[in-house]
Amino acid sequence: MKSINKLFIPLLLLVAVAGCKKSFLDRPSQSQIASNNFYQSTKEIRLATASLYGGPSVWQWHSNGILQFGDVLSGNGTTGQYQGTDNNELFAVNLSASNGYMRDAWTGLYILIGQCNNTILGIQQYTPVTVPATDKNAAIAEARFIRGYAYFNLVLHWGAVPIVEDNSKLIEQPLLNRIIVSDVYKFVTNDLTYAAQNLPVTDVAGRATTWSAQGMLSKVYLTMAGLGGNGTRNQAYLDSAKKYAGNVCKNSGKTLFPNYYDLFKAKNNDVPEVLFAFQWAAGTGFGGGNTFNNYAPTNTIMPKKGGAWASMKPTYDLYLLYSDKDTLRRKATFMVNGDYFPELDAANGGYKANGSSMKKHVIGNDIDNSSPLMDLWSSPEHDAVLRLADVYLIYAEAIMGSNTTTSDPDALLYYNQVRTRAGLDPLTTITLDGLLNERRIEFAFEGQYWGDMVRLSYWKPAKALSIINAQNRAFFNYDAGVATPDPNGPVVPVLPATASSFTLQIPATELTANPKLADAPVKYY
Repeated sequence: MKSINKLFIPLLLLVAVAGCKKSFLDRPSQSQIASNNFYQSTKEIRLATASLYGGPSVWQWHSNGILQFGDVLSGNGTTGQYQGTDNNELFAVNLSASNGYMRDAWTGLYILIGQCNNTILGIQQYTPVTVPATDKNAAIAEARFIRGYAYFNLVLHWGAVPIVEDNSKLIEQPLLNRIIVSDVYKFVTNDLTYAAQNLPVTDVAGRATTWSAQGMLSKVYLTMAGLGGNGTRNQAYLDSAKKYAGNVCKNSGKTLFPNYYDLFKAKNNDVPEVLFAFQWAAGTGFGGGNTFNNYAPTNTIMPKKGGAWASMKPTYDLYLLYSDKDTLRRKATFMVNGDYFPELDAANGGYKANGSSMKKHVIGNDIDNSSPLMDLWSSPEHDAVLRLADVYLIYAEAIMGSNTTTSDPDALLYYNQVRTRAGLDPLTTITLDGLLNERRIEFAFEGQYWGDMVRLSYWKPAKALSIINAQNRAFFNYDAGVATPDPNGPVVPVLPATASSFTLQIPATELTANPKLADAPVKYY
C-alpha cells in the first residue's frame, strides 16, 4: 500500500474559486486544512468538508472511473478506438491488471478516502469545545458520508479491499490486507448510518443532508441483500433498504424535478431532486474540474470553440431500450442524427447533431452557460451521484424483494412517478426485467448500470451474465427515423462475460507495491 499512502497526502492545492463568495465552492488549500491551526470554528470545519465534494480530492475517480465503469464497461456506450487499449478493454469486458482506468479509479477512490480521513481526524483532534457539538458531528458526518460512498464503490467493483481509517498508521504499517466483503459493507453502513443520524434535515444547496445518507443507505442495503443469495435476497437487508428509501420517499418533502431534459442543465444544479452531487466550478483547469463536457461531438459546442476530446457514442443495445414514447429521456441522454438542440451554441442558432453521441453532461460553451471561466477541463455542471428518482426505484425494488414481479401500491406509486415524468403510461405490475431496463434508461451515462449488474450478479449471477452477453454493442446509423447497427459489429471484439467479470482485478501497480493484496482477505471486525 505504499503507493496509496503517498496519495493520501497529495501536494495538489484545492483551488479557491473567484466570484462565488457565498458558495461553499470557495475551498481553502489542502495545506491550510492540514494545519493544526485549522478547524477552530464552525466556518472552518465546513470549509474543510467542502473540499470533499469536488476539486482534486474527487477528480481522478470522477474523470477516469464513473463513466468508464458505469457506462463503458456495462455496454451503454464508448468513445471507440480514440482512447486506446484501456478504453477498449473496458468495452470488451476484458480488463487486464495494468488497465489505466482501473488503476486510476482505485487510486482516485483512496485519494478521496484519505482526504475524508484527514478531515475526520482533524475535526476530532483540533476543534475546540467552543464549537457546538451538533456542528462538529455534522461536519464529521459529511466526511463519513463521502467516505462511505467511496468504500461502497470500492467493494462494489473490487470486492475485498483494504480499509484505512487513519492515514498516519500507514507510515508504520504500509502493507495492508484486503478485508472480507461483508466487513467492508459493514464499514460502509456504519459510516452512512452515522451520517444519517448527524447530518441536518436541510442545508445549503449542494451539501449532503440526512436524506442523502438515508438514500445512499437504501442502495447499499439493497445491494448487500443479494450477497450469496443464490436466487433469493436477505430479507433483513431488504427491510432496511425499504425503511430508508421509504423514509426519503415519504418524509423528505422532496419531489422529482418536473422536466427530465432540463434536469441536466448547469442552471439547474442542485435542485431538490438531487440528493448528492459533485460540486464543480469553472476555471479550475486540469486536475480539479468536471471533464464530462469534453465528450461533446464537436468543438463548436465547446468553451472557446475548442477541446472536444472524443464523443461518447451510445450502443445499438442502449438505443433499442427506448420506446417510441420515451423520446424526452432519449434526447436528454444521447443525440441521434438530425436532433436539434437550441441551447447548444445558442448564439449561432443552436446545434444540429450529425451522428450519435452522448448528450447528458454536454452542456455547451462558455456563452451558453454564462460562464466566462469555463474551459475544456472545468464544466460548471454539478453532476448528480444520487437522485430522488434512484431512491424511488430502489424502494420499488426493495418491496419486490426476491420476487420477480410486484403490484404493491407503494412500489407502483413511486415507480410510476419516474415513468410519468418521462411521458410514459403508468404500469399496474412491475417486473424485475422492466425495473432493470427502467433504471438503465433513467440513469444512462450517470455511471450506474454496471453497479446494477453487480447487484444483480450477487443473487442472480446467470441472469446478470445473460443480460451482458446478449448485448449488441455496435454503434448505429440513424436516418429517416430508422436506426441500423453497424454491420461490422462493435468497434472491438467483445468477449463473453464470466462470473469473475463482476469483480475487477487489483491493479498491477498496487500488487507490486503491496504483495499482501494477493493474500486471502481477513476480517476487520
